[in-house]
Amino acid sequence: MREEVNRWWKQSLKDLESAKKNFSIDEYYVSAFLCQQAVEKALKSLYIHILRSSPGHTHSLIFPGKSVNIPEDYLTLLKKISPDFILTRYPDASYETPHELYDKDIANERLIIAEKVMEWVRKQMEK
Repeated sequence: MREEVNRWWKQSLKDLESAKKNFSIDEYYVSAFLCQQAVEKALKSLYIHILRSSPGHTHSLIFPGKSVNIPEDYLTLLKKISPDFILTRYPDASYETPHELYDKDIANERLIIAEKVMEWVRKQMEK
């Protein structure tokens, strides 16, 4: 595995670990944000692994997902967590306080999605 791919992948795993820790202390908005970040970095690692180039400076999950031929049902999951990059951080994005937008059920759903997508990415990198 190329070093650049490895760095992106390792950071995605650390972000997922941090998402779980924040979930355990009821910091649900932080957990949701870190789930989005974990998936973004995992997809970037796969993009670089397969296409041998950088996806550029993007926070999109859809672009790298489509570029690595993620299955349609996974693409639906990406669409669900993509907005968390913004909504978890900026009160003016939803006219609500980010930490009040996320509860245990929402954050748990984000963890399940992140784990599922990252497992798919891991399997693709093993091919």
